[in-house]
Amino acid sequence: MADTAPGMPPPMGQSGPARAREILASSTFRLVLLYALLMGGSVLILLGFIYWSTAVYITRQTDATIEAEIKGLAEQYRRRGLSGLISLVAERSARTPTGAGVYLLADADYRPLVGNIDAWPTAEPDRDGWIDFRLRGSADAADRDDEHAARAKVFQLTGGLRLLVGRDVRDLGAISVLIREALGWGLAFTVALALAGGWLMSAGIKRRIETVNQVGREIMEGDLSRRIPTDGSGDEFDQLAVNLNLMLARIETLMASVRQVSDNIAHDLRTPLSRLHTKLSQLRDLDLGKDAAAGMDEAIADAEELLAAFNALLRIARVESGSRRAAFADLDPVVLLHDVAELYEPLAADKGQRLEVSPAGPDGGSGLRLHGDRDLLFQALANLLDNAIKYTAPGGDIRVAARARDGARSGTVKATIALSVSDSGPGIPPELRDKVLQRFYRIDASRSEPGHGLGLSLVQAVAQLHGAELELADAAPGLQVTLRLRAAPPHGNQHQRRE
Repeated sequence: MADTAPGMPPPMGQSGPARAREILASSTFRLVLLYALLMGGSVLILLGFIYWSTAVYITRQTDATIEAEIKGLAEQYRRRGLSGLISLVAERSARTPTGAGVYLLADADYRPLVGNIDAWPTAEPDRDGWIDFRLRGSADAADRDDEHAARAKVFQLTGGLRLLVGRDVRDLGAISVLIREALGWGLAFTVALALAGGWLMSAGIKRRIETVNQVGREIMEGDLSRRIPTDGSGDEFDQLAVNLNLMLARIETLMASVRQVSDNIAHDLRTPLSRLHTKLSQLRDLDLGKDAAAGMDEAIADAEELLAAFNALLRIARVESGSRRAAFADLDPVVLLHDVAELYEPLAADKGQRLEVSPAGPDGGSGLRLHGDRDLLFQALANLLDNAIKYTAPGGDIRVAARARDGARSGTVKATIALSVSDSGPGIPPELRDKVLQRFYRIDASRSEPGHGLGLSLVQAVAQLHGAELELADAAPGLQVTLRLRAAPPHGNQHQRRE
């Protein structure tokens, strides 16, 4: 059986999908994802600025070239007149029939006179005379069916003539596409590398944090000697591990001191109490008067109660130290329940109580297996059953049961077995169910009953040693106390010796 409690995180060595989910849910991965988004945004802004500045620069260069050509043609028009302008436009059109330059001289009705395009563009110029239109190759060109972008400026001459001078801007479009593709690929690579780096970083940090969690679980299970390993890098994790190890060493020293003092007190007081009990018993055997004998019996009973309290304290201290873990073995919980019920059945019968065990027979829960200390579990269940009999009225009902949860019979990882003791007594108010697990705490209504308030404390210590969950609930009426333990793996020992 795994020694971690049902509410604790799983130990190291989990499956790939589970580990992937943990990494994705880690705060480190979320921080790296945020960093990736910020980095992606920064790259997007940078590449966008490069794209915008490059496109603007090329557009300005194109406009400047067009305006320079218009200025030159206008100068020639003033010098040589219309015939000179027509011959110059024809010369340039013949030199670049489908090239970068676009020329067209048209009359007042936009009928072409000379140029290297067939018709005046249908697009309307803006207020500065600039016009953007789609240009088709000339009839004898190889790209005559290919439309591409062009940009030109309209210049109006005297007599209603109109001159269109422009440039083929397909190169600008190609550069724009190239920059956009580079922007997309750059952004994709940036995000991919950031996510990959975030995954590796999160996995590394998760692994180191899980090491700390694993040590913490082992310490909570009673092994105070465990320490967090360091790798000697001297980074913040190493410094944290060193400080935590110093703290753990100090806590271990203090706990050992407290445990030693408690053991010494219990041992030192138990010896004179045992002597006192022996002497009182010897005096009781003498020929005493009726009143003296009664007083002697009460003194002997008080001494026995004190001895039982000290023995319980020592037992709890041994359980909490984790030293009993070496006695863990596979066992049958149903057989264990029947053994405890068989021990207390005469006591229940004396009070006229009905004691029911479920499953009814030792073989009724065949297949259920636990891994734990049989003697301690027996003691814990005995304490619960003793309390149930003590606080249940004569004629009441008491029930002990073992139930499989989440596939305990098949031995799955999360399989649990619930051992419960329920009664029809007065129960415990919900607000006091945590307090009754404290040592020496007793409800006012139960102070008249014999006991010292250590029974449930021992049950709690046994539950913690086994990594089990202890639950006190309303049995309507009465109290139900449940121990939820992890089931033993299916390859465990299948033989149980009934004692």
